[in-house]
Amino acid sequence: MMTPAEYIQLKAFARVDGLTLSLLWTAAFACTVVGLSKPMYSMIAMTLLAATPIYVGYRLKRFRDEDRGGIISLMRGWAFSILVFFYGGILLAVVQYIYLAFMDHGYLLMSLKRMLDSPEGKLMVEQYGMAESLEQSLSNLEQLRPIDFALNMLTMNISAGIILGLPIAAILKKNEKSEKLER
Repeated sequence: MMTPAEYIQLKAFARVDGLTLSLLWTAAFACTVVGLSKPMYSMIAMTLLAATPIYVGYRLKRFRDEDRGGIISLMRGWAFSILVFFYGGILLAVVQYIYLAFMDHGYLLMSLKRMLDSPEGKLMVEQYGMAESLEQSLSNLEQLRPIDFALNMLTMNISAGIILGLPIAAILKKNEKSEKLER
């Protein structure tokens, strides 16, 4: 059970790490946008996103070793990971909202349509038999407001935190009992 002071400590460190995670995600989002016209940036975006669990694990390990005296339970580690994803997701949602509401001017949607209208895009859509569902998805995207997109991404990031946080915490948990067994 956490004391109020431990809970405050957990949230404070998770906020800072969530801020830095949001910077990683913002870079990935920027690379995704640029990657619509320059494919190399899409690869960078995927690499940055794939680094997310590694980064959160690194920050959890640092929190455990430097601020918790080398001991952290599974539940506390999971809570820390979820909060890091939560705070990072909130900040990314703000960035995405600002971009879509004030800077995008339809660029993302036009780029997606341009890619799908290309000969390669049409061939891919036909091969996978996705023409109808893709048309419906594009229609739905046109109707989506920037705030809806940002909130949808926030929900996805929090869900990812809940799912990915458990194995990250399980790998990095360390309690007094296991430490005594090692000696």
